[in-house]
Amino acid sequence: MKLLPKILVSSVVRGAQQGDSHGGLYLVDPNQQSFDQVLDWNSCEINFEGRGADRGLRGISFHDDRIYIAASDELFVFNPRFEIVCSYRNPYLKHCHEIWKHGPNLYLTSTGFDSVLVFNLPAARFVSGIYIFPYGSGIGAKAFDPNGPSGPPPSIGFHFNNVFVDQRGVFVSGRKLKSLLCIRASEISVVARLPFGTHNARPFNDGVLFNDTASDALRWLSSIRRVSLSLPSYPISQLSNVNKDDSKLARQAFGRGLCTLSDTLIAGGSSPTTISLYDLEAEKIVRSINISMDVRNAVHGMAIWPY
Repeated sequence: MKLLPKILVSSVVRGAQQGDSHGGLYLVDPNQQSFDQVLDWNSCEINFEGRGADRGLRGISFHDDRIYIAASDELFVFNPRFEIVCSYRNPYLKHCHEIWKHGPNLYLTSTGFDSVLVFNLPAARFVSGIYIFPYGSGIGAKAFDPNGPSGPPPSIGFHFNNVFVDQRGVFVSGRKLKSLLCIRASEISVVARLPFGTHNARPFNDGVLFNDTASDALRWLSSIRRVSLSLPSYPISQLSNVNKDDSKLARQAFGRGLCTLSDTLIAGGSSPTTISLYDLEAEKIVRSINISMDVRNAVHGMAIWPY
């Protein structure tokens, strides 16, 4: 296998209390099958009040020499030494999950408003939003000004958790939505059907790639091929903090976090925090790096390290 890039990984700790670690950032080297924790989200002297402290850091992106990482309701900007440079908030950003950079803009899922927000990187401000809502027997979408008073009402009907953008449009998916949607201009269309409970759904190689979280699998489905790979799991005796999750949501083999390394090699995340390399051609896991055996500690965001 040729030399692979490092991967920056964010994790969250379900049910963590103030004073506990809420996860952090890890720089994973798949070549050496090793990792370094580059930031503990509880030790960076941050005021946690209102900053998504209960869920830690989430989606990751890069622009110039800055690292953009979303928390629940705030967009943080770090330098390559993982020092906070600044941060941005918006009243329509709530329960953010994944983010995606395309051109000069950063797109952020606002799960708590069934929306996608657009942050212009050169201007360093939120410039637009897309609200997605039930419309008759289908789904509608409309633009709104995230800096004005007439944005969408709070809503988590679709539980949007992923956004992917290219020249074809804005692709969004959610845990409570059985479709991958594409939004372009004033049009919204269904690109692919999905099972409930998915994360990280995106178009890939004439098909759709996603974490089928409810089924503990990573899947790539196209018109000519269907690949389904089981996520890693461990003996219960090896797991820690099995009965210490107040949220009652923590479990192993919860699939979330994904980045593509080539047309056939995918890096995917699962809990307890594990990064696995999936070979779609061979239909098997070729490498796996475990970061924590704490069942509450789960991968959230993943991105190829560019520096």
